Amino acid sequence: MEQPGTGLRRRAGRTLSTSPLQPGTDRPGWSPGSRITRAVGLTLVVLGLLAVAFVPFQLWGTALYQYRAQSALRNQLQGELNTPRTASPPGKPGSGSAPTGAAAELGTQTAAPAVGQPVALLTIPTIGVSQVVVQGVDTARLREGPGHYPGTPLPGQPGNAAVAGHRTTYGAPFSHLDALRPGDFVYFRTVQGLFRYTVLRTLVVSPSDVAVLDRAPSMSTVTLTTCNPRYSAAQRLVVVAAFSGDSADGAPVQLPPSPATGAADPGYAPIGDLGGAGGGVLLVVDWLLVALAAVVATRIVWVRTPRRRRWMVTTTGSLVTMAALFLCFSAVSLALPASF
Repeated sequence: MEQPGTGLRRRAGRTLSTSPLQPGTDRPGWSPGSRITRAVGLTLVVLGLLAVAFVPFQLWGTALYQYRAQSALRNQLQGELNTPRTASPPGKPGSGSAPTGAAAELGTQTAAPAVGQPVALLTIPTIGVSQVVVQGVDTARLREGPGHYPGTPLPGQPGNAAVAGHRTTYGAPFSHLDALRPGDFVYFRTVQGLFRYTVLRTLVVSPSDVAVLDRAPSMSTVTLTTCNPRYSAAQRLVVVAAFSGDSADGAPVQLPPSPATGAADPGYAPIGDLGGAGGGVLLVVDWLLVALAAVVATRIVWVRTPRRRRWMVTTTGSLVTMAALFLCFSAVSLALPASF
């Protein structure tokens, strides 16, 4: 006779034997379609987390890099301010047109520095800017601070000196450039003196509109450019200011007018667009693959490592992965438009 409960146990056994549970596991088996869906879902989650992590890197990680670069540039510029450059003979490349009168010593006889060297200390009291301007507007230079367009005169020289800067990343020196109004002052301190410019107007143009960097025929100006709107590189915000005449000792200085438009002037060179170009995307892919390889290698080593030592594998793998992601994020920043 069958003992009470035997049929129930048999039925339970048959139920367990026909269950989709895999032998030796406590979870159902995955069909090919389910596995693909699960892999796609995990990939999207990882990409989402990377995107979220990229935001604080852009806002704060890049600012730390720019802070260190600015400190080095400021020390270098201070040394140059204490040791004025030797004036070059008028007419040589980089000196602009030969000035006349009292402005000859302050106006145009300093050769342009090499790319990557400090140009001037830019101060805009209205929006709290105090930044060292570096020579060049390529991606690497604008990571260090506002960049001077090599194809334009230096600040304090006759013509239209042009400077570009980031608005949302790498310290965002031109974050509040839109707050400037006509009559506000912009100061440049160079080895030639302290030069004051008065804001004339602001405008928004396309990145390809380099006409805003042309010379004004009857005045000396400075043009500041950055991306617009904030968090976008679709346009360029441009601020134009005219020289209004302070030297290092506070005495009025009258720079000679710019050369006539179309006149030969070695201080100007063709400019591709406003703000320079970003870096390549291939570097982003390379570092992302390195980060993925670090994750896979960490997992493999973790499984084969005794439990008591797995914390060492986890720690080492996490550090390597984070370092690769940091470099990947840096490459993404390089791939963005230079004035972003």
